[in-house]
Amino acid sequence: MSDWSKALSRFQGGGAAGGETASGNRGLQIEEPLIFEQGAVGRTGVDLPEPPAGDRLGGLARKGAIGLPGLSEPQVVRHYTRLSQKNFAIDSGLYPLGSCTMKHNPRLNERMARLPGFGDLHPLQPRATIQGALELMDRLAHWLKALTGMPAVALSPAAGAHGELCGIMTIRAALEARGDMRQRILVPESAHGTNPATAAACGYAVEAIPANDRGRVDLAALKAKLDGGVAAIMLTNPNTCGLFEDEILEIAEAVHRAGAFFYCDGANFNAIVGRVRPADLGIDCMHINLHKTFSTPHGGGGPGSGPVVLADALAPHAPLPWVVHGPDGFRLVEHADAASGTQGTIGRLKGFHGQMGMFVRALAYMMSHGGDGLRQVAEDAVLNANYLMAGLKDVLTPSFEGPCMHEALFDDRFLKDTGVTTLDFAKAMIDEGYHPMTMYFPLVVHGALLMEPTETESKESLDQFIGVIRALAERTRQQGAAAWFREAPRFTPRRRLDETAAARKPQLRWRPPATAEAAE
Repeated sequence: MSDWSKALSRFQGGGAAGGETASGNRGLQIEEPLIFEQGAVGRTGVDLPEPPAGDRLGGLARKGAIGLPGLSEPQVVRHYTRLSQKNFAIDSGLYPLGSCTMKHNPRLNERMARLPGFGDLHPLQPRATIQGALELMDRLAHWLKALTGMPAVALSPAAGAHGELCGIMTIRAALEARGDMRQRILVPESAHGTNPATAAACGYAVEAIPANDRGRVDLAALKAKLDGGVAAIMLTNPNTCGLFEDEILEIAEAVHRAGAFFYCDGANFNAIVGRVRPADLGIDCMHINLHKTFSTPHGGGGPGSGPVVLADALAPHAPLPWVVHGPDGFRLVEHADAASGTQGTIGRLKGFHGQMGMFVRALAYMMSHGGDGLRQVAEDAVLNANYLMAGLKDVLTPSFEGPCMHEALFDDRFLKDTGVTTLDFAKAMIDEGYHPMTMYFPLVVHGALLMEPTETESKESLDQFIGVIRALAERTRQQGAAAWFREAPRFTPRRRLDETAAARKPQLRWRPPATAEAAE
């Protein structure tokens, strides 16, 4: 273990031996060196035959060691198993990250995604061998269109941010098709950070729209900015304050009157799925995070899916491929031409057709719940968030009055004069066995604590969480609280980082001790 790691892992516990053990472990909390630190020359988990004599690489043979650690198979298995046990996951407990919708992924969906014919597909298979997969994509598209009220959907976008890119590109294509070159996109201050980034990536200038004192879009400020240069508004509803934009019909009318389009960030669709169709709110385009609403796993940089639903004016510009159903079965339209009505498409957004594993999981979730079950998903998500709000509003400080939607937003006023910060409070939650809520977001409130329980938590788990948060909130008022909170977390494999040093002198790679010393 490096000196840096050792410095971070000191345990300040009590006990006869000062809280330390001879091994550095604490029960099943195993101290884990880096995999490079475990390696030894000559050790291997496999036996390979000697390569044939002669130069088979055309002079490209490696001249030095490859630099990989020498490990036995048990070492590798134990290392990665121990690392996995240090991660917090939705399978470990309540995961209250606001705006992320960390809901349970039913294992039925996982079984469906592994069925032969779905789990072993190849994107270059002949069309005749993938009729079932294409039918599943068509069925998923039908559900998404029915739930949103939109006539078209693009399945290929790989994630929410990719879906945003798709939506803004279709808006740009629609404006260009009518010869209307606009330069600006309006983005509320409570938007996800990807919204202004997407607009800028598509060549638009971004103008912020402030929130009013109710945590919603300031309608007067919005109308003042609407003119012939505005291409679209990018709005989240329910918004990132956990509130429904109750003036959304008037917002949509004003945007359309100015000749602009209404893009909705669908990250919070879980709060309204089955209860209201976005098309009925005047929305022209919306991406859907399958992992936030339809229980596919969070990608973590891996396989994700962010389908985009489109209104009539934008549908001709949807990206390829399109799934169509004809007398010869299902097929993919993969090339733009007038005969297929695809000449207005923005083209391809990724190499193939989308993420089949996510499609299977999402459709399994939809079909197992049915329309009435999806409506209950939204109702229970909102009920759970308001249960949290009711249980905590007397010890924390709600940012806005009235009931919330899918997430409860608090600010740091309850910490005033305690010397405890939002970050300190969150670190203390880790010692209690909880992943912290989303912190310091949205930016429209100071020191934000954004909690989203989702619909999959029971009353018992919510009561336990509420009890812990109440106890921590009450502790902030005790003598010496600031110092106690600053020491948290105490019981984790690594202590709190020196964030200034970590930012200014990050150690992003391991180097052998001799190399590291030479670099000092």
